Amino acid sequence: MIALDTNILLYAHAGSAPEGRTARAALDRAARDPGGWGVAFPVLAEFWSVATAPASPLRSSPEIAAAFLAQLENHGARIWRPAPDLAPRLRQAAAALAIRGRRIFDLQIALIAQDGGADELWTHDAAFVTVPGLALCDPLGGD
Repeated sequence: MIALDTNILLYAHAGSAPEGRTARAALDRAARDPGGWGVAFPVLAEFWSVATAPASPLRSSPEIAAAFLAQLENHGARIWRPAPDLAPRLRQAAAALAIRGRRIFDLQIALIAQDGGADELWTHDAAFVTVPGLALCDPLGGD
């Protein structure tokens, strides 16, 4: 099952971004994948934060951002929510993987995606945290 990171959604949403066309194609591929696809709940909040920020080069209105997120679910995206035991597992994994700074947000996304059944996470972030059992893929031209 495929999990999508925030940056893939942002590029797909922003038609003017150079990565936009490739990101939209990646969304289409994920939606057609027989194993299914989805996003961790924090990805939705992060998407909203960036997509609607007044200073963001990828900005849009709240109405357009909401419609984009609704389309994801209409096209079969699963929305994975944190499991009740996420907090202690996040602490343990962060310590074991020596996670520092804002990479804790990547770890949170990865753990929630794994809990939802994802075995692959698509991101355009070359520094996304590596978690055992979750393969990283850059559908916009990386690995």
